[in-house]
Parts: sequence; structure tokens; C-alpha cells
Amino acid sequence: MSSQHQNHTSDVPAVGADSPFRQERIARDEAPQFVLPLVVRIEKAQPPARTDALETAARAVLVLLTDERAQGEGDGEGEWAGAVRDWQDARIRKVVRRARGAEWRKAGTLPGVTVHGDTAEVRVFPPVPLDGWPKELAKLQVSGTDLDDPEPVAAAAPGIPVLWLNPDLEMSAGKAMAQAGHAAQLAWWELTGAERTAWQDSGFRLAVRTAPRERWAELSGSGLPVVRDAGFTEIAPGSATVVSDHPSLRARLGGGVTG
Repeated sequence: MSSQHQNHTSDVPAVGADSPFRQERIARDEAPQFVLPLVVRIEKAQPPARTDALETAARAVLVLLTDERAQGEGDGEGEWAGAVRDWQDARIRKVVRRARGAEWRKAGTLPGVTVHGDTAEVRVFPPVPLDGWPKELAKLQVSGTDLDDPEPVAAAAPGIPVLWLNPDLEMSAGKAMAQAGHAAQLAWWELTGAERTAWQDSGFRLAVRTAPRERWAELSGSGLPVVRDAGFTEIAPGSATVVSDHPSLRARLGGGVTG
């Protein structure tokens, strides 16, 4: 994938049909594969709320993409830029693992960024080779990320991006966190430079909600970006998991979809 993905000033969308979430098996599948590690803090006594964890993971992906260490080319390249570029040139993979106590503290010593939600803490790290995880992260568990919302989740605030989950799919919180991260990244790539700046200035405000079953067909067929899973874990290949309903992208559809 081109360095176009790093362009924050362009007045045209950063990516279109080239999205790795929209393609069948193509050249990027033959490239060396990388993964973006995310670690969610799950303490036994105080686990995060599920929706907050999903939203925090989505924001963490955007924070990583906009970190100055992930930017630039040549002599001005940040220390993570090469890894991020290699990751984006291959199939976009994200894996969420869980940690608590000493495991969480050890994870915090590795280069990365911790993003805080209301109840959730998610640390995102620069991409690593698929089989080259740091030992501090490799030993963390992927399973066990089944989280709940202790209270009913309120409707999303008007005017903010909403990442709509497929109501017909059952996903663990960890799987859904990765899918929400995909959706946020997909929306980011399709925004103009000015739209990106506005979103970043807002602190990457967003909501993750399960779509009403009666609206899923409309949302997924609307022309808004749709994440289709590669099928490595939990769900069937090609499953539509999340729709990225960013107001700027929706406006381009000419009012065909309402939030």
C-alpha cells in the first residue's frame, strides 16, 4: 500500500477500492505478514465495560496511526513508520490480548501508546511480524476477553462517527475490539485531510453500537465502508462485521443513509 495512507493534508480520500478489507486474495497476501498488537487491561475485580473497551480499542488504532513515530519517509521517518508501512502493505491484521497486574505493567514497558476510556485501558503497539511477537506480549492470552456492559448502553451522541456491529454475529469482546479497530482505520483512510484533522482534534470521538437488525441490510449496502473478516478466528471468511458510519462519509452518499 502506498504512502498515501500517511498523507494528512490531501483533499481527496486516502484510499478507495485499494482497501485491504475489501479485496479478495491479492498481492498483499503474498507480502510478509504483520500484526498490530493491542492489549486490554482486564483486572478481575474491575473489568472494563464491553462497549467502552471496543470504543477505546478503535481510538487506540487511530492514535497509533497518527503518532509522530508512525509518520514520515526517508530521513524524516519516525521509528515506527517502516513497521506501519510494512503492515499496511500486507493484510491488515489486529490481535487483542488481555493482561492484568504484573503482566499489564510489563506490557507498559514496551514502546506503545496507552489509550484510556471511561473504564477501559488499551495499549497499542507498533506492528510486529506475525510470528515475531515480543515475549512480554506473546505469553498473554487471547481468550478470556468476554466482557459485559453493566448498564444499558445509551444511544450514540448525534453527529459523531458510529461503528455499527453486525447484529447477527456473535463475537468475543477481543474479536469485536479488533473489528472496531478495522472499521475506524477504514474510515480514516477514506477521509480527506481536513476531515482527518477535525476527527483528530475531537480526540477521535466515536461510538460503537450494535446495529438494529432491521437496519443492517441498509447500512451494509449503503456504500459506507464495510469490514469483511478474513476468517482467521471465530467467524466465517467474508463475513461483514462492522459498518463505518462517519458523518463525512455519509454526507457523500447524498443522504441515502441516516444515522
